[in-house]
Amino acid sequence: MQGKPAQQSPPPPPQVELMIDSTIISHSGAHDSILIIIKAMLFPIIARFHAGYFRISLSLCCQTLLWKTLGEPPENAHAYRRMLGAMPSVAFLLLWSLSLLILVSLSILYILRCVLLSDMVKNEYLNHISVNYLFAPWISWLLLLQSAPFFAPKTVYYLFLWWVFVLPIFILDVKIYGQWFTKGKRFLSTVANPASQLSVIGNFVGARAAAQMGWRESAMIMFTLGIVHYLVLFVTLYQRLSGNSCMPAMLRPVMFLFIAAPSMASLAWDSISGTFDCSSKMLFYLSLFLFLSLVSRPYLFKKSMEKFNVVWWAYSYPLTVLALASTEYAQEMKSNIAHLLMLILSGLSVSVSCVLMVYTALNTNILLPQDDDDDDLIFMTIRPISISSVNSDSLKS
Repeated sequence: MQGKPAQQSPPPPPQVELMIDSTIISHSGAHDSILIIIKAMLFPIIARFHAGYFRISLSLCCQTLLWKTLGEPPENAHAYRRMLGAMPSVAFLLLWSLSLLILVSLSILYILRCVLLSDMVKNEYLNHISVNYLFAPWISWLLLLQSAPFFAPKTVYYLFLWWVFVLPIFILDVKIYGQWFTKGKRFLSTVANPASQLSVIGNFVGARAAAQMGWRESAMIMFTLGIVHYLVLFVTLYQRLSGNSCMPAMLRPVMFLFIAAPSMASLAWDSISGTFDCSSKMLFYLSLFLFLSLVSRPYLFKKSMEKFNVVWWAYSYPLTVLALASTEYAQEMKSNIAHLLMLILSGLSVSVSCVLMVYTALNTNILLPQDDDDDDLIFMTIRPISISSVNSDSLKS
């Protein structure tokens, strides 16, 4: 029995096979170590990233649309409007490029989150506040499409991109509005919060883009869905009890979306009807009233302003939409007071956006706050790879 193993050991084929296996295992170990490094770098960012960060792209894309609107005054424009039209076009192109870069970066991060951390995305989808921010990337793309300097609204590329960005909004509409309709008033009064207005804003933005393409019926469909559910939501939020706000104190800047919804509705109806008529004016006046109601209560936002947070970007987008509506209102009224109001709102919008960009640049280290559970999550995610690499090393040895 001792002589048999001695006779089987000399043949070369087993030695050749062992050498090949060791090289393969060493390569797999190198790949595994690279994967560990990549995942260790990505997971801290992806784990803390969420759809609420699209507030940044939402504000910048809307600011880009404002700059384009002010930079292209009509022929019979007021002197104030022509003065704003003297802004250099290079500044608009830089802002549009910056908005595109940030939106693409945020979209890539969220796609990675969907692929690698699908459970977290599912939790966002099931949360009554977070689900509304799933509208934000598509609204941002539609706003950036409307301000694009490269192709006109009636081109094939514009039409194709409109369908790409509107379909997810319609699918989310079916989910959210369907729940409101089937589960009744008690369900809506429980889950309704100021962020819910993003669902109706998405319809208004899509309706405005469709009207600019000349698709009036499609614009009417989206506007109808938006305005009906906006009225239901506005009344529900107006009548909610003080103890049923469904909104933490840190998220109170989101209340500025009360301004954005009627302002965007007035712009959408202006594009559909072709003029800033009585309906658009009424919605614009409602936006002004809500704006004054919020700015006259600064103590309401005191706690949320104690420490910088991405939620601060919720101030910028509503102010910019209100400024956009004021440009159409001033063009219709052609009075000094209306144009002075346009200058004040536009200046306030640009100032707030610039301050937020500076604060964000200075506080990038706390833009993604550290969470105690992140380390456990990262370890649990990369542990299978590290184990496999350890096994490969033990096989090589």
